[in-house]
Amino acid sequence: MSSLERIALFIDGANLYASAKALGFDIDYKRLLKEFQAKGRLIRAYYYTALVDDQEYSSVRPLVDWLDYNGYSVVTKPTKEFVDSTGRRKVKGNMDIELAVNAMDMAPHLDLMVLFSGDGDFRSLVESIQRRGVRVAVVSTISTQPPMVADELRRQADEFIDLAHLIQRIGRDPGDRPPRPADHRRGQYGPVQQPAEELRE
Repeated sequence: MSSLERIALFIDGANLYASAKALGFDIDYKRLLKEFQAKGRLIRAYYYTALVDDQEYSSVRPLVDWLDYNGYSVVTKPTKEFVDSTGRRKVKGNMDIELAVNAMDMAPHLDLMVLFSGDGDFRSLVESIQRRGVRVAVVSTISTQPPMVADELRRQADEFIDLAHLIQRIGRDPGDRPPRPADHRRGQYGPVQQPAEELRE
């Protein structure tokens, strides 16, 4: 990667959380940002997550607030509750469309798109971005059983980065004390709270 390369990160929050959890580590979002700032000119770091609107406290909110103040462009939307055909209540909070629209908008300004997701639904987006002359790196993992990345997405990407190989560089040191909730805006490492597991239809 050239130091002049224009880079943007597109982080599917729930998907990245599920991958990190499967690998048994917490992400230090400040270190993650620095890791990619060192690889080129970081234009934008998008973080996508759905929020449950009617919850008074959600474990995602401190993280979202911290990211907002510390160099990330956070994109959220409220989850939707519905009853499926079997009468079960389900919650839907898929951020794929928002991520895809932002990626298409940003493509003319980028040399490299880094997608933090293993979701196979993104394969056609990756292909479309590549047709616009942008290289695409996918960050997920094949080090879990089963792998967290869809095979078709991994094949489409110009580069696959296994999250397991980034643990030393972007993982939170277990010895670090997470900041108290009141300190989340200026905490050194970001809050330890992580988003709820991915909400799917």
